[in-house]
Amino acid sequence: MSIERDLREQMSTLCASLYQRGFSVGTAGNVSARLPDGILMTPTNATLGGIDPDKISKLDLNGEHVSGDRPTKEVFLHQAFYDTRPEAGAVVHLHSTWATALSCLEDTDPDDCVPPLTPYVVMRVGRVKLVPYVKPGDPKSGDLIRDLNGAYGAVLLANHGPVVSGKDLFSAGCAAEELEETAKLLVALRGQKTRLLSNADVMDLKATFGNM
Repeated sequence: MSIERDLREQMSTLCASLYQRGFSVGTAGNVSARLPDGILMTPTNATLGGIDPDKISKLDLNGEHVSGDRPTKEVFLHQAFYDTRPEAGAVVHLHSTWATALSCLEDTDPDDCVPPLTPYVVMRVGRVKLVPYVKPGDPKSGDLIRDLNGAYGAVLLANHGPVVSGKDLFSAGCAAEELEETAKLLVALRGQKTRLLSNADVMDLKATFGNM
């Protein structure tokens, strides 16, 4: 099986799993994966629950659409992550409930949206930046990601939802799920006296596990 065919099948399987478990509803969310000669992206106006591997969009290295259905209108988000994070092999953008709720809260820290509540959010996601709101599909979204110069592997789009990169589809999917579950904990614990991991704890996790 070719690399491209394998990635198409992996994307379809991951998208269906995310949809079936409620991480995506309707036609919300989009997923991409990097190829040696371009990028695969889920099509626009498609439900993640029924992605046909053969209809997944393919863009060449110049960002031109070369095959498959028309790509997601959030193409700029994905391209910006690949352009600024050479290690990124996949990007997952969801409208998952709790991470989106966190992106809507007025007092969410824009420079550290997801504090170190658990070791796994540190290990799989890292620091998360809140990116200012722009309308869906606006090319400015890509500019905002590029302005971060690859410093963040995950962001929250204000009043919109999370975008998470990873070294491959499995890693990006797991990180997106970890971010969603941690956001759920953060919202549930609002108003409570919460114990966070210390800076020393965070540094120890990074030294031991690096970027998972």
